[in-house]
This record gives sequence, C-alpha cells and structure tokens, in this order.
Amino acid sequence: QVQLVESGGGLVQAGGSLRLSCAASGRIFSINDMDWYRQAPGKQRELVAHITSGGSTNYADSVKGRFSISRDNAKNTVYLQMNSLKPEDTAVYYCNADVVTRSYYSPKNYWGQGTQVTVSS
Repeated sequence: QVQLVESGGGLVQAGGSLRLSCAASGRIFSINDMDWYRQAPGKQRELVAHITSGGSTNYADSVKGRFSISRDNAKNTVYLQMNSLKPEDTAVYYCNADVVTRSYYSPKNYWGQGTQVTVSS
C-alpha cells in the first residue's frame, strides 16, 4: 500500500507565495511521473504541473512563470512552489504519482487527499 500526503496549503493574500509538499510512503520501489492537480469549486480537476523521474517538467499555461515543480527522489517527495498567487489559484491541490511497488511490476497510480489553497484579494 502506498500513501501520498500533501502539506503546505493555507490562506495567503494575492501576490504571496506558498510551497506545497507531497510525501509518498509505503511499499515503494520507484516513482515515475509525479503531478500536481487542482480542483476549484464547481470546476473539473485540472493538471497544474508535471515532473518525470528524470526531472523534465511541464506546466499549465495559467501557472507558467509563477509555479515551479521539483522532486527529491531520495525522499519520495514532490514540491510545488507557488509564487505571485492570484485569487483564481484558489482550489484544493492534489498530488498524483505513478508508483512501482516491486521490481518488474507495472506502476500504479495514486492520489493524495488534497490540501486547500485559498488566495484572498
């Protein structure tokens, strides 16, 4: 069993910064892609940022230049540095990861429980 636990959410004023963390624990052989998604009230969940095991990244157009995703493979942790936050960034942020639990096993997809980010104007 694998658990993903997010932390670092909270309330911040527009223009401020937050850093989200997501730590994976449990039976882990390796972790492939790791992502941050978000879901605002009444909207569909959307991909915010993506990082491969090798460190290649992609971002949603709405956060390019403001958000930065990174990972520490030794700690099985992915981060999302969010700068210049806007009220429209308000959402529940979810961590997602493709985890290989044993050598030669196919990766399985896991979700964290989410962390609330609220940006006030």
